[in-house]
Amino acid sequence: MREFISGNQAIVRGAIRAGCNFVAGYPITPASSILTEVMGAFAQGTGVVVQTEDEIAAIGQCIGAAMAGAKAMTATSGPGISLYSENIGLAQMGEAPLVIVDCQRMGPATGGATATGDGDVMFARHVTSGSYPIPVLAATDATTAYRLTYEAFNIAERLRTPVILLSSKAIALTRQTVDLEAVKLSKLVERHAAASDTAFQPYHVDQPGGVPDFAPIGGSQRVRFTGSVHDEDGGLTIDRVKIDAKLRRLNTKILGVQHSLELVDEDLDDSADTLIVSYGLADGAVREAVTQARDLGAAVSHLTLYSLWPVPGDALRRAATSSIQRVIVPELNLGLYVEEIRKILPGIEVLSIQRIDGGLIKPQRIVDAMMANHRGGASNERSST
Repeated sequence: MREFISGNQAIVRGAIRAGCNFVAGYPITPASSILTEVMGAFAQGTGVVVQTEDEIAAIGQCIGAAMAGAKAMTATSGPGISLYSENIGLAQMGEAPLVIVDCQRMGPATGGATATGDGDVMFARHVTSGSYPIPVLAATDATTAYRLTYEAFNIAERLRTPVILLSSKAIALTRQTVDLEAVKLSKLVERHAAASDTAFQPYHVDQPGGVPDFAPIGGSQRVRFTGSVHDEDGGLTIDRVKIDAKLRRLNTKILGVQHSLELVDEDLDDSADTLIVSYGLADGAVREAVTQARDLGAAVSHLTLYSLWPVPGDALRRAATSSIQRVIVPELNLGLYVEEIRKILPGIEVLSIQRIDGGLIKPQRIVDAMMANHRGGASNERSST
């Protein structure tokens, strides 16, 4: 069934499909309609939604709900993510599964509340102290917002970790015709419940990169939850061996399975000399530009990244075949992700197309970059024309 819905509505549909039953948030443009949509969706008592007094309370309530057994989600924008940062670290340390939606707008600070952008790419990855890895996904339209919200819950449940989904003002509030029933989804992942025995240790694992079994706070088993480094029982520790094991596991449980976290769309041409890599809002313009360039006789490959962190290095290397001479990366920011691609693809020229004024990168700008004979220098589109 085809529907005319916004990206925020699609996110709510994806969350409910994944079993979300707790949402807390504080109103902020352009994420506010996620909160109001959930209020309607939970009106019959299928879940709990709370409009909190501020962003810190919102993510705090979500962490508490998650550790009590709920599938929890919160949604905000750049200023709210700034306030979330300490509690995101708490969720990492306590291994609370949680989905955080960031509807990006122009920054920094209050920036442009009604202007779009993709400027939180690096912030989402390095939002907490210690810089431990956090899975970050990026929607490109309403359909992918639906699918990636669902997948974000699966990742959060499988790895007991917070997961960030990046959207943007233009995706969040723009209505598109979609058929969500036709979207292929992976098998729903549920939290691995701990066995009912008295020897339960809330952070015990059988291997260095393992994920602990889950028992809810308030249940029959004793569960300790803390933001301080702890041992397998959840008790604070100064034992350096145990500290090392805990912190390395927070890193390994995600980076050790990063291949399975790669979510991409490949449109590759074995004879292509140019590879376009896109993510987020710029992807729509890139798809149109690739079609135009191919109509003009250009051999072009296109790789869409739906997962940004961990960096999908295998997919990037697979797309950069021996015939690729240059890579073009359009971004609605200061060229934040292009440097990550340069690290993965050394020896290949990687060009940056940027726009930061709240406008969109136009397909013709990308076509011109693909068709240009001149191979040097980065491009930064500044005008609105």
